[in-house]
Amino acid sequence: MLKSLMAIGALLVATALLYAGNGLQGTLLSVRGDLEAFSTGVLGILVSAYYIGFIAGCRIVPSIIGAVGHIRTFVALASVASSSALAHALIVDPVAWSVLRVVSGFGFAGLAMVLESWINERATNQNRGTLLSIYRIVDLGAITVGNALLGVADPEAFHLFALVSILISLGLVPLALTRSEAPAVPQSVRLDLGRLYAVSPVGAAGGLVTGLANAAFWGLGPVFAQRLGYEPATVGAFMGISIFGGALFQFPVGWISDRVDRRKVVLIAVLLGVVSAIGLAVLASQSVLFLFGLGFVFGALILPTFGLCAAHANDVTDRGDEVATNGGLLLLHGIGAVVGAVAGAAVMSLGPPEALFGYIATVYFVFAVFVVFRVFARAPVADADKTPFVPSPKSPSTDIGDEVDPAA
Repeated sequence: MLKSLMAIGALLVATALLYAGNGLQGTLLSVRGDLEAFSTGVLGILVSAYYIGFIAGCRIVPSIIGAVGHIRTFVALASVASSSALAHALIVDPVAWSVLRVVSGFGFAGLAMVLESWINERATNQNRGTLLSIYRIVDLGAITVGNALLGVADPEAFHLFALVSILISLGLVPLALTRSEAPAVPQSVRLDLGRLYAVSPVGAAGGLVTGLANAAFWGLGPVFAQRLGYEPATVGAFMGISIFGGALFQFPVGWISDRVDRRKVVLIAVLLGVVSAIGLAVLASQSVLFLFGLGFVFGALILPTFGLCAAHANDVTDRGDEVATNGGLLLLHGIGAVVGAVAGAAVMSLGPPEALFGYIATVYFVFAVFVVFRVFARAPVADADKTPFVPSPKSPSTDIGDEVDPAA
């Protein structure tokens, strides 16, 4: 295992730097936009713009990789993403920021695609799950650190934007200097969402729902905490603690789901997530302890949900269709994220900041009702037919999933 980790060491270093920068950037833009008096609707559009760029990147970047290779693609996209981060500080305008978020989303789609395909190429069937789990820990840990960096400087100054650019720029160094052979070019796959739903209704619905709810949290969670009166450092800590909760509970939740009907694990996690979301709406304004404690529980329950739904979908997918399945889940999640960010912003603009978590709780409660129906409509998958659970947080920084897994 040590030899395998050394083989992807440069990739993990690049991952940590890139995701720390992107994690800081997402929260920074929400906080700075709110300070600039951007409306809640505009802030939601900025999140949607990122996902529009991300979806476009997932479809276009494979062609770029095929034309110039992984390393050149990585260097080019990291440079674009770094420049985009600086441009946000130079042009503080909602329209300009929307365009820049599309550019950032496109760039990080390609960067994540290169990193994950490279790691999959270096993995074997015996250690693939372990290596991808380590990768997930690194990216979630980096995002947590990135959010914590929000408190080191004034969000209204240039310094944090420069720090984002520096982190992203440094992220291209390990791969630019690596002597490791680049992976094979990913193959394009035809996506059929109707067939995906027919094969796995819970998986398909879960991909869409996690986009609808989680994108609102990622984009507007910082605004929620800031409008409750908390300082930027506390806002960053709230987001970081929520992410840490998701990272900490990926493995126990996945371990349980490998041994019982995954749909029941999804149902329990979602229902408890609904309770924690309501708790945030009611109690987060009372004290920072409630904000942090409930944020941790919320992240621990909600962030693993996409991975659970993806694992269930792969349990019932025919062999050879795994790439199409995961690509379809990615597309559904992206569509949900584009809509969910705007919907969450609309709800939040019509009410108090707490309305954000009322919206999230409602979305997940409807999904829970659907899961109950599906549990009674179809027998569970036999343990022998299950695929191993692989953590998949589905944050704005890490949305490729297994679409580019060459093992599939």
